[in-house]
Amino acid sequence: MDRLFGTDGIRGRANCYPITPEVSLQVGKALAHVFRTHVLGASGHGAFRAVIGKDTRLSGYMLETALTSGLVSMGMDVMLVGPVPTPAVAHLTKSMGAEVGIMITASHNPFDDNGIKIFGKDGFKLSDDLETEITRHISSGELSSEHIRSDQLGKAYRIEDARGRYIEFAKSTIKNQDLSGLKIVMDCANGAAYHIAPLIFKELGAKVTACSVEPDGYNINNKCGALHPEAMARVVRKEKADLGIAFDGDADRLFFCDSRGRVVDGDRVLAMCALAFKEQKQLAHNTLVTTTMSNLGLIEAMNKAGIKVDVTDVGDRMVIERMRKTNANVGGEKSGHVILMDYATTGDGIITALQVLKLLKNQKVPLAELADCMKEYPQKLVSLKVKSRQPIESLPTLTRVMDQARQDLGKQGRMIVRYSGTENKIRLLVEARQTKTVDHWIKELTKAVQKDLGA
Repeated sequence: MDRLFGTDGIRGRANCYPITPEVSLQVGKALAHVFRTHVLGASGHGAFRAVIGKDTRLSGYMLETALTSGLVSMGMDVMLVGPVPTPAVAHLTKSMGAEVGIMITASHNPFDDNGIKIFGKDGFKLSDDLETEITRHISSGELSSEHIRSDQLGKAYRIEDARGRYIEFAKSTIKNQDLSGLKIVMDCANGAAYHIAPLIFKELGAKVTACSVEPDGYNINNKCGALHPEAMARVVRKEKADLGIAFDGDADRLFFCDSRGRVVDGDRVLAMCALAFKEQKQLAHNTLVTTTMSNLGLIEAMNKAGIKVDVTDVGDRMVIERMRKTNANVGGEKSGHVILMDYATTGDGIITALQVLKLLKNQKVPLAELADCMKEYPQKLVSLKVKSRQPIESLPTLTRVMDQARQDLGKQGRMIVRYSGTENKIRLLVEARQTKTVDHWIKELTKAVQKDLGA
């Protein structure tokens, strides 16, 4: 059985397997079949619904139509909410009483990729077991809708107030706090948050200069947003704004920059949130959950503040699973995914931004001062495209250089080599007390990858 799901749903190049209308139709059928069985029982009687949202990629129209056809052919009603952030779909699935939520997005990938993220009725991503079951039904080629009579077919509805529902929910997470007096630059990556995000902050009183809010189906993540925070930083300096906020294509993660245009990444945001939650006696089990990609400086700062750090493998899904298992309420990644479990079941860039701005207003300090809560070790992350994804342990040059790097870094640094879970790339991370050490080993690792994999 071919593996359909990756680390974050189904993803690939649009109109190529598995991101085709044919596969999407089968995904819709399989989802309806599986959720009818799990939710309504073997008899399958009763109404059940799906929410479908999307980002701004041109291919979203194709996938939305195919998924809807598959779902309604199996008797499932579909509520179409249009372009909204991924966390909005997770929230709307719960608030609208749907059995499943589907977000059509490839997140931070280029426009010619797309993907399908799926949430259960509780707003969390599906378990491995459910993903396997869905894949099995698709791979069998035996999934038919012929048993659904014409009077049992589902219906599709365009939900016009879906954005409004999420907007009001997001504002409620900071109790509609007045943000007047703050001048913000907001880069929406020409993605899913292009309409919603500026509106939320304007309604709360902030002065917003919105950038990359003219999606054309092709320009999502293109030299803008969280992947290119330098674009936001330039506008912040030009406009003399208090800070900048940059979302990625589906707005489940973000980067900030301060008034000088200095980028504030996910590690510093996690540190700010964890310290604030601790001070307010809201940090569950006095614990922050993060991944192996976080800077050692974050761990040192948390230890100094008496906060325990629980480290997981890479991926927001890994963080969320650990948080659910341990009942932690603050976690995330250096890449800008921040999960505040008191408010959201997945990374939510808008809610994270609201929480940080609430801190700025309450503490009456600039972002630069708030973010100066940890000292970073020099660190460099390089992503290299590869022609194939051979097991790392089978690559002779790379494994030899990795062994040498480990011996040299010892306990004063670290190195991580891994394949991307969403792209055909290998990621190299080196961290040490000295920048020259970081640069040396990044250079050596890069040469090793190029020799072994032809990157």
